[in-house]
Amino acid sequence: MIVAGCDIGSLSAKAVILKDGGILAYQVIRAKSRPEESAREVMEDVMEQSDISIDSIDYCVGTGYGRNQIPFADAVESEIACHGRGAQWLVPSIRMVLDIGGQDAKAIRLDGAGNVIRYVYNDKCASGTGRFIEIMAEALGVALEDMGEISAQAEEPVTISNQCVVFAETEIISLINDGRKLPDIVGGLHRAMAHRVVSLAKGIELEEDIAFTGGVAKNRGMFSALEEALGVTIKGTGVDPQITGALGAALFASEAVTL
Repeated sequence: MIVAGCDIGSLSAKAVILKDGGILAYQVIRAKSRPEESAREVMEDVMEQSDISIDSIDYCVGTGYGRNQIPFADAVESEIACHGRGAQWLVPSIRMVLDIGGQDAKAIRLDGAGNVIRYVYNDKCASGTGRFIEIMAEALGVALEDMGEISAQAEEPVTISNQCVVFAETEIISLINDGRKLPDIVGGLHRAMAHRVVSLAKGIELEEDIAFTGGVAKNRGMFSALEEALGVTIKGTGVDPQITGALGAALFASEAVTL
């Protein structure tokens, strides 16, 4: 049995192919301007990688904000359900998922079967999202992929008082002009963002076994800041955290075929 999950987000598109219950291949690309273009390109890439054709896929589930524009999806599921299912499949003890994507942040509580008990998310402001880090990286003149390494060098992380992206950017410029060290500024940014996400999660009660998913989870500085704010060790899933939603969608596809 071959099934697929396709996750079309605001900044990236992801696809996962499962064969006989195991991950055969996955792919992550930068999102295009049209969700259907993103879906076709990422699926073509992952099929080429796994040397299969679209006709070989028994079922495909779409997720993400662009899920209703995926032309080849047989069904759709919410990204909240997909991240929960994907994370717990990778680490069965997981009971909470913190997902930070390009334009929102989510906290999801799960039961022992990977079903969502409660969730909360912030999609009204860029604060606490991947876009926030992108904007701050641009303001600091550093590459986004270098933010984690720079943060690890922080000795005295600054306190960022503004939650609004516009005001935070102004605050960052003031800190630079005051001569504060770059690592301390980046470290402060990660800390501020982590505390916003943890505050969100506390609204639905924290669990001990927590997974961190989404593109921002690739940033080791943010990963460390989130662990510090939580006061627990985040469970590693062993795969690219950015594909968790697409993996969950593929698992839902597998269930649909076996029903």
